[in-house]
Amino acid sequence: MTAVRAEGLEDELRDLAPHVLGALLRRYRNFDACEDAVQEALLAAALQWPRQGRPESPRGWLITVASRRVTDELRSEHARRRREDADAAAGPQGAEALTDQAPAADADRDDTLTLLFLCCHPALTASSQLALTLRAVGGLTTAQIAHAFLVPEATMAQRISRAKQTVRAAGASFELPPEPERADRLRVVLHVLYLMFNEGYVATSGVALERRDLTTEAIRLTREVRRLLPDDGEVAGLLALMLLTQARRTARTRPDGGLVTLADQDRSCWDQAAIAEGVALVTDALSSAPLGPYQLQAAIAAVHDEAGRADETDWPQIVLLYEVLERLAPSPVVTLNRAVAVAMTSGPEAGLALLAAVEADGRLSGQHRLEAVRAHLLEMTGDLVSARSAYLQAARRTTSLPERRYLEERAGRLGGAGS
Repeated sequence: MTAVRAEGLEDELRDLAPHVLGALLRRYRNFDACEDAVQEALLAAALQWPRQGRPESPRGWLITVASRRVTDELRSEHARRRREDADAAAGPQGAEALTDQAPAADADRDDTLTLLFLCCHPALTASSQLALTLRAVGGLTTAQIAHAFLVPEATMAQRISRAKQTVRAAGASFELPPEPERADRLRVVLHVLYLMFNEGYVATSGVALERRDLTTEAIRLTREVRRLLPDDGEVAGLLALMLLTQARRTARTRPDGGLVTLADQDRSCWDQAAIAEGVALVTDALSSAPLGPYQLQAAIAAVHDEAGRADETDWPQIVLLYEVLERLAPSPVVTLNRAVAVAMTSGPEAGLALLAAVEADGRLSGQHRLEAVRAHLLEMTGDLVSARSAYLQAARRTTSLPERRYLEERAGRLGGAGS
């Protein structure tokens, strides 16, 4: 046992959780029982490790404790049902088949990627696949997932519960799917990883701007998917997009935690190794694979990252890339981003004109980003009164404290403009 410092323990346990859940699911195949057991094991670790010290194998400790919880739960269920058929009781879900200790090999095997594909089981709807993966693999709370899907927390809790029951009823085996099915699930897997990274890079709620555990895990899992599918251009594109975005991480906040926009960042602080890797990945993918949305987003990020100064950004190229992306994968978020790029090449009025299409779509109604972009473009036009109002409206709508502070600061700089 080694001493445990309170700081960092929560992050360590959150990182270990999907590994432990994967190990249990491979053995017991009961999603509800395994997830409950993992939560109990994490709670036990949070209480015991600070007092007794961290075990030599934290993952092995958690797997052993959680495995015992599953064993107890399934034995209780077995007793309640009073099964008398000894053969049936010896099956995969039967109590007599359970042991009190997880095999030692479990502690060394990483089942996270298999868990990722299981959560994207074809028996689930696309929304349930995303929700279950964000919960089981990403470690997001039900409230955070509900916010991302714009639904009440109770609705999301029911959706996740039904998803786990569906996976169990489908008899899904805990192993990587065969090649044809694996290809079908890949699109959802990549979308989930994309959402996981975005939630980590700009947390939708709370006092912190980012959750590094999520961005790190999203990148790790995407690398694993790329190892599995090295010739897939969209896998490479997604990994490149994550690396090119994460490369700016250290420059995007002030020492006090305040948000620094891309245009104002100290680019000497950017991670040049990550940029080089990301540029190489997307360049190779664009030249050797069918064009896809993640490759285009990575190309846009590369244009930003390769500019030595903000005023050297090749905005015309970014506009062209957004136009192709909008034709290939139209969405109000893409149009919103294109509006900013158009404003940089054709003036803020042209950018504001594009916001009408975003408003007409309705899917970003009530979202702070629409008002934040409007505020920025209005400020560029010199309409400071309207810009200040839009900044404040955006600040009221965001649930991220760093973003709210930034938007309020922007409004505050405009002061009593026009009064």
